[in-house]
Amino acid sequence: QVTLEEIGGGSVQPGGSLKLSCTGLGPIFGTYMDYTMAWFRQAPEKERELVASIRFVTGRPKYEDLASFVKGRSAISKPNMHTLDLQIDRLTPDDAGVYYCGASAQALTHRSRVTASDIGYWGQGTRVIVSS
Repeated sequence: QVTLEEIGGGSVQPGGSLKLSCTGLGPIFGTYMDYTMAWFRQAPEKERELVASIRFVTGRPKYEDLASFVKGRSAISKPNMHTLDLQIDRLTPDDAGVYYCGASAQALTHRSRVTASDIGYWGQGTRVIVSS
């Protein structure tokens, strides 16, 4: 059983920063050597899109991807086996939406970029509001 739980959403003023944290429990975290963890976001009436991902091969980060709309103002990190953090600075109203943590039991190395259809496990999501 794999579970993912996100924390850190909320209301932020434009130009502010946010740190989201995802905690994963289950066999992927600690047993699997090849796997993927990622952050996606979904705005109203829009598709879920990748924000950032890390793909692990033999237990080591092999590919790290940041979407173009957060490059230069965002960082993804994995401080421990179970946690995936996402920091986004200089937030704009376009960053608003529900942010989801996702995981796959595969490293997805055959993909140029992780997509929502590659993710087998999702958290419940955490809402981010960017408003003055």
